[in-house]
Amino acid sequence: MNGRLGTILTAMVTPLNGDDALDLEEAQRLARWLIERGNDGLVVAGSTGEGQTLDAGERAALWRSVKEAVGDRAMVIANAGSSSTRESVDTIKAAQRAGADAILAVVPYYNKPTQSGMLAHFGALAQATSLPIVIYNIPGRTAANMLPETLLELARRHPNICGVKESSGDLKQIGVILRDRGPEFIVWAGDDHLFLPCLALGADGVVGVASHLCSREYRRMFDAYRSGNVAEAAHIHASLLPLMEALFATTSPIPIKWALQQCGFKVGRCRLPLDEISPDVARRLRPLLEAYLPAITPQR
Repeated sequence: MNGRLGTILTAMVTPLNGDDALDLEEAQRLARWLIERGNDGLVVAGSTGEGQTLDAGERAALWRSVKEAVGDRAMVIANAGSSSTRESVDTIKAAQRAGADAILAVVPYYNKPTQSGMLAHFGALAQATSLPIVIYNIPGRTAANMLPETLLELARRHPNICGVKESSGDLKQIGVILRDRGPEFIVWAGDDHLFLPCLALGADGVVGVASHLCSREYRRMFDAYRSGNVAEAAHIHASLLPLMEALFATTSPIPIKWALQQCGFKVGRCRLPLDEISPDVARRLRPLLEAYLPAITPQR
């Protein structure tokens, strides 16, 4: 197993105050708390972190603040990808200046690049930095799926393209990647509910949303599976499914931001165009927080 960037990673929410501005102090508090609960690293300003609603200055300030908070205790992976190659290159350079340990770069969204376009796009990104780059494949949001042969060709051409957050939801595709990858290439499940199924295929870890809350359970599940206690891993997985389902009952990160507010974090609402949680989803999620997190009392 390749653990260079960590096994349990959380795609961290971005705290906003009542004026819809970044709350960097709260971001640091949340980051420290997540690491204390066993996360190996944080993806910052990604989809869950509402990165596409942050301007360049906000993203840089957020990366810098989170890295200052966690120091060498955890990896900070900066989401620097966009639908523009030139903008992505500039953002990667800003992330490196801000102290990021690695880059997350999503398959370009909206413009639906060809596979050859993806090769050229990510090749330009890889040449722009010495940092490790993790490709984020999430066709449900981007409308473009990176095929396994494209991903593995990128890894062959560019040594710093070191892994993928695979959120296609296609276990056959994930299996092909795992079958054909090189020994140093890292594969993270990009969907919480597929963490254990991906482990069964040979994946290395997860980039999660539910891991804001259940990172310790994820660690126990991972350790149980890797030690051969598949029944225990399956039991933990099944016990977490209601939480996972509730956290994705509407567009993420709406539910997880609401859940963290209930746990004492001042993360604020999502920026528009994402709105508030519906009463039905809140009612569904509230008792699950009580079941999984009876003793959370985060301190400043």
